[in-house]
Amino acid sequence: MPPRPTRWPHYAARMAHDLRALDPDYLTFWRERHLCTLTTLRPNGTPHVVAVGVTFDPHTGIARVITNKGSRKVANVLAAGPDGAPVAVCQLEGKRWATLEGRAVVRTEADVIADAVARYAERYGRTPQPNPERVAIEITVTRALGRG
Repeated sequence: MPPRPTRWPHYAARMAHDLRALDPDYLTFWRERHLCTLTTLRPNGTPHVVAVGVTFDPHTGIARVITNKGSRKVANVLAAGPDGAPVAVCQLEGKRWATLEGRAVVRTEADVIADAVARYAERYGRTPQPNPERVAIEITVTRALGRG
């Protein structure tokens, strides 16, 4: 029996978005309040997926996650070295979903963390409690995927 033709290449092409010209609906979805996931890789190569809040600035191509410096996600990013770690953030609602892929680094500068907290407060409608252990994971987005 001959192999079944696959629709995957065409399907995948429709899921990818041009980072230079993201659809307004896609950007609106990233401004709405949604729980997201962050996927990092453990040193042994297995995925570590956790629920997070994410903000995305399409003008700079940076996605941000605020977290505690002692978290496993931070350890995974740091273990990748100075060039950063490959990561993905994703959110979904019903049939709509969006994923941002890129390289993540951990930022510890007070002004960078304050900016990340302000962006989080704007998107999620609440300001997190002060946390002296807080850091920001900054993701330089290299690929955007989604549907809906």
